[in-house]
Amino acid sequence: MCLREIALMRSWDRTGRIDFVDLTDPAQACPRDRYLMLTRLHARENGILLDGAAAFAAMWRAIPRLRWLGLAARRRPVLWGLECLYRVFLRFRPTLQMLMR
Repeated sequence: MCLREIALMRSWDRTGRIDFVDLTDPAQACPRDRYLMLTRLHARENGILLDGAAAFAAMWRAIPRLRWLGLAARRRPVLWGLECLYRVFLRFRPTLQMLMR
């Protein structure tokens, strides 16, 4: 699932502003506990490490066609709602991954 989404984001990121890092590679440096980093999406924006919905919003701000959504997520109620949805998604992600195989 993650690989499909990364492929989509790469295709939309025509200017190459997003650098995806594979933390499953043990040779890759990891700024925090690797297991915890792999349980949620993380992104660095302006030197700040973000996770969850905030990380998605940072990624969206880097992609012109999704920038409006990333900017909307700067509002607390919007980001809070997105984080709630992300947490629900995380509960169902294992089942979804099994179905997609």
